[in-house]
Amino acid sequence: MKEKRIITAALTGALSPKAVNPNVPVTPEEVADAAYKCWQEGAAIVHLHMRDENDIPCCDVELFRESQRLIQEKCDVIINMTTTTSMKVNAMDTTEAYESRTQHVIELKPEMCSYDAGSFNWMAADPFCFQNTPQFLSMLNEICKEYNVKPEVEIFDPGMFYVVKWYTDRGLFPGNPHFQYVTGVMGGLPAEPESIFELEKHRRKLFPESTWSGFGISKGNLPCLFTALALGGGVRVGLEDTGFYEKGVMADNPMLVARAARIIREFGCEPATPDEAREMLGLKR
Repeated sequence: MKEKRIITAALTGALSPKAVNPNVPVTPEEVADAAYKCWQEGAAIVHLHMRDENDIPCCDVELFRESQRLIQEKCDVIINMTTTTSMKVNAMDTTEAYESRTQHVIELKPEMCSYDAGSFNWMAADPFCFQNTPQFLSMLNEICKEYNVKPEVEIFDPGMFYVVKWYTDRGLFPGNPHFQYVTGVMGGLPAEPESIFELEKHRRKLFPESTWSGFGISKGNLPCLFTALALGGGVRVGLEDTGFYEKGVMADNPMLVARAARIIREFGCEPATPDEAREMLGLKR
């Protein structure tokens, strides 16, 4: 039997406006349609962000609820909901901000949610400090435990592994971690193969039994995809991370998933189905 690799499709994101790429799904109907088509092409997980009527990132529970309902009517793909929202809210170190970032997880109980393992300076056009304080992470640990939601731990630099280890050593983290290596964000590691190697070195040392996936933003997407596959990981693709299929060719989510699936097969493996991914990740459907 061929080895299975998990494809995650990050459909929308917080920094990829529809005005730049009209294929970015915004409404629940568009999100569900993109999720279904990505599932058909081989994605086992879809990572969801929501946008309001003005295409502004938000954590509106009802938008998540309707997107979840429509996706589940179409297919059995694993739904991974973000715990980030607009840059303004992400920069706030307040209980109110943290509650707005997690209320949809509490109400909708997705199989997975994102878990950004530390705070750092996000150097965008309008730089801000992305707040993921011990207060927020402790809250998220408890939510994931209570509602049986598996965290996907977003790793932007090696130090974040040691944050997670602090929680796992004390029995505070919910279960065996699944890591997502995020490269290419200004303030974190660059989107290049060396970054994936560096992160994987720390994971193997600290969490050898964990699962992981990796990606690079923009032009680093393919080099990081190849590196993640070579090192035994899963991959993430989608319009959250890159708006172009190749230079001058606008992408959509299904075509990015289809390419990843072809590469995985050429590599001698097979894309994991949602149920195979559930088994690999230890999810209870």
